[in-house]
Amino acid sequence: MTGKATPKGHPEISAANFPALRSFLRGYFHEDVADEYGTLEEAAAQFYEDADPDERKAVWSEWSRFLTSTKGLPLGSVNKLLSEKLGSASRLQADDIDKVSRALQGLRPASEESSEEDEDY
Repeated sequence: MTGKATPKGHPEISAANFPALRSFLRGYFHEDVADEYGTLEEAAAQFYEDADPDERKAVWSEWSRFLTSTKGLPLGSVNKLLSEKLGSASRLQADDIDKVSRALQGLRPASEESSEEDEDY
């Protein structure tokens, strides 16, 4: 056993392999995320607003690779990798992965989209 927590053929989860994601996590998924942003989704949305297009693209690419690399792992193992290897101080809940993914792409929460569809124009 190699000690790697990712499936064979995927990159090892490390700060060196995911530098943009590590920077994002340390800057937005810190211990004060609830006080500063409310939710992880809102923190990711704030990053999207703050970042330039190259930063957005780098973080989205690395987030996607991270999700591919950890597919099938229990959420606890995913959170352990995020905290121990990439510097996140926040723990993902089951529905956070999809919400954070949408926010990192600049998409509004599904709840906002459905309420806007109900409005008359």
